[in-house]
Amino acid sequence: MKKLILAAWMLSQVTSYAHSSSTKASKVLTINAKSNYAKTLKSLQENGFDVLGVDIKNELIDVALTKDEFIEFKKYNFKINESRNDLLTSSIDERYLNSVEVEALMTEYAEKYPAIAKKIKIGETLEGRSIYAMKISDNVDEDEVSEPSVLFNGMHHSREIMTAEVTTDIIKELLTKYNKDQKITHWVDSNEIYVLPIVNIDGNIKVWEGENMWRKNARGGYGVDINRNYPTNWNACRGSSGWKFSQTYRGSEAASEPETNVLMNFVSQIKPVFNISYHAYSELVIYPYGCRGQRTLNREVVEGIGKELGRVLNYTPGTAWETLYSVDGSDIDWMYEEEQVIPYVIEVSPRSDGFQPSYDKRDPTVAHNRLGWQLLLDRLDGPMVRGINKNATTIKVENEDFSTEYRINPDGSYFIVLPEGSKASDFKLSFKK
Repeated sequence: MKKLILAAWMLSQVTSYAHSSSTKASKVLTINAKSNYAKTLKSLQENGFDVLGVDIKNELIDVALTKDEFIEFKKYNFKINESRNDLLTSSIDERYLNSVEVEALMTEYAEKYPAIAKKIKIGETLEGRSIYAMKISDNVDEDEVSEPSVLFNGMHHSREIMTAEVTTDIIKELLTKYNKDQKITHWVDSNEIYVLPIVNIDGNIKVWEGENMWRKNARGGYGVDINRNYPTNWNACRGSSGWKFSQTYRGSEAASEPETNVLMNFVSQIKPVFNISYHAYSELVIYPYGCRGQRTLNREVVEGIGKELGRVLNYTPGTAWETLYSVDGSDIDWMYEEEQVIPYVIEVSPRSDGFQPSYDKRDPTVAHNRLGWQLLLDRLDGPMVRGINKNATTIKVENEDFSTEYRINPDGSYFIVLPEGSKASDFKLSFKK
């Protein structure tokens, strides 16, 4: 028995070679991957190194390393372009919004614009903090069955502080320009728009308390990566880690985390047509699926809009496995698979900015990213089959070039996005009870 115990202990030391003495990063290095970008990223991920972000066009990869990881890292003979240790030591400009300030701002806007804005508590974090979303619509206290909904959320990963700036900017733009800007007024009058500025409030508290590289939630002092904790493809393709101190630790089981369940329940309630989950950094537009080789069934629509987002933002579009590495248990995979959402991750900011850039980067970044969320709001007026049928459970939409089956929402509504350039009248509709 003692030999078995000793063998198990030795195996645990081998499988967590890089983390035996410290789990805090001591170095940030930039790898010049040259023509081996995909292979290098795959190797980094499979060996558990913390990939911070990339410059995909120049094939540069930022990686954070503990002291022990650096010893292992040197064995791979990666070509190092530069050291970026300033990412570990730089303080956050206090003009950036923390979670308390975001909540206060939401309260202020809801009180100032009560006819079109409503602050909604949608759940609580692991440590019991309230998670809020903002609903923006012309009849904000009503659930208008005939109007499509859309969701914008930010900060699954707590060190990515620019994402809260982007999401709160969405709220500000829509509310302050309503009845002043014709297009914004139309969006608010015609849709139910939901903004969830910060998913990972507990983690964000840790960042502002001095752990500026903290990524996960606050579970047990080690944290769970909320964006590896969703049930779809959970632990399916080496796109997450089972080791608690990994930056991509997926949790003890799928949907183990309160924050994961809060977002899932909210999405199931509001049934958005589109979603953008904001992350930083790398200037990417990512669409499902995260596991290598998997594609969405209505790929023409999902990837077509994703590529258009990439075009207007000048960001690189693709699946996670095309642009970075395999990812399992992500929110966008779950949204697409379970709730028929057309969802995207947008990685804002260039590699040079890092997670917490100087504040002078803030305004240009949020202004630039307006192009993305505004494109989706415009696309809600694009080709779509929409209606209400309370006597059916599914609808099939098809012509000679396109076919998709859609589960009708519990309230009888359906909003099926069609390929760009098509007309709803060109499609045959078949309902099933």
